[in-house]
Amino acid sequence: MKELTFPGGVHPPYSKDISIREPLREAPLPSVAVVPLSQHIGSPNQAVVSKGDVVEEGQLIGSSPAFISAPVHSPISGTVKEIRKAFHPALGPVMSVVIERDKSKEAKDYTQEDVDAEALSPEQIIEKVKDAGIVGMGGAAFPTHVKLNVPEGKKIDTFIVNGAECEPYLTCDHVLMTRKTQEILKGIELIAKVLKPKDIYIGIENNKKAAFFAFQKAIKKATRKVLSDIHLVPLHTKYPQGGEKQLIQAISGREVPPGKLPLDIGFLVQNVGTINAVYEAVHMRKPLIERVVTISGDCINRPGNYLIRVGATIKDIIEQYGIELYRDPEKVIVGGPMMGFAQPTLEVSVLKSTSGILFLSENLAKTPPEEKCIRCAKCVDVCPVRLLPTELMNNVKNGNWPEVRELNVADCIECGSCAYICPSRIPLIQYIKEGKEVLVRKKMR
Repeated sequence: MKELTFPGGVHPPYSKDISIREPLREAPLPSVAVVPLSQHIGSPNQAVVSKGDVVEEGQLIGSSPAFISAPVHSPISGTVKEIRKAFHPALGPVMSVVIERDKSKEAKDYTQEDVDAEALSPEQIIEKVKDAGIVGMGGAAFPTHVKLNVPEGKKIDTFIVNGAECEPYLTCDHVLMTRKTQEILKGIELIAKVLKPKDIYIGIENNKKAAFFAFQKAIKKATRKVLSDIHLVPLHTKYPQGGEKQLIQAISGREVPPGKLPLDIGFLVQNVGTINAVYEAVHMRKPLIERVVTISGDCINRPGNYLIRVGATIKDIIEQYGIELYRDPEKVIVGGPMMGFAQPTLEVSVLKSTSGILFLSENLAKTPPEEKCIRCAKCVDVCPVRLLPTELMNNVKNGNWPEVRELNVADCIECGSCAYICPSRIPLIQYIKEGKEVLVRKKMR
């Protein structure tokens, strides 16, 4: 079967062998959970509990009346010790609920309930997704119930399941696809009932053959038409294959126009982790309080994929999970090495969108000094959205903000391919991010 892909992109060393063969480990409950109230794109939540309150696992602890938001729930049973600012891996200090675990209480046993999904209306499914606080788990953290609420006048013809997982080191989606194949298919059924698409695709890169064969086998055995009609698509292994616009182009050949969203051309993309969370919300009445996280790098003794509670801190993970740092990491990154965030502290929490925690030595994380641009244009060749990274850099350096806007800086997906390929080691993506931020502040987008 032909492997599909998109124009541009790069081939960084994938380094997935470090964790892919390890078993999925269920991590111990954290002794203290630090739960940021903002874990999504949109309006931040306000705490609905107070210091001293006793909370149960799965209890609502933060919400917002805004449409673009997602509530947060307590990942453990215990007592609210503080509500204070704590370090968020991408946003810096944000208001968070600090919960000390009641060690006399075991983890709640969520099991599949006898839910008649056929009897649920699309509106009821969306409401359950909203109540469970589900956000995009591939990294974007956009509230899923908002994405499923397709605006009046729009129609989703094609639903794409994102199983690409193109970031180096990360294997959490691969593990989920091989261990939770049936659950993901049930989640696809629920979303299909909401969207009523003509076509459903599952896109998986060709370096995840076990996941591909697991879905191929399950789809062949499926008796329900919505599942047996799914198109399973092998994708060429290339970064950033998992970007939703790149995935749409690879599978359909269609491009999302500049300034538009996938739904504007009839597409909706969801990550496999998000779809599994939808299944758990509907069939197990489970809010999004834990997720699979890849822990990897060349500084630790137990790399692998761990089922970790939201709110567990990296410091707590190291101390409780039997993970030893046998050499000092030069960088600790939350997410993948291409789009993740280097952390200045280990007192940072796992979020709903945390796909990985990487401990990288100086050998892997060193940043060579920036040199002068040699105008090789490699950054232009690899840009998946066909921008001109060096032109953007020069205009950002000179503060030419109207020109920065005219160069469509807002379309940058911040994949970092331009900086990765640059032989002069110019941090092009940092200049582009600066340009985007300035235009937002100046309201010039």
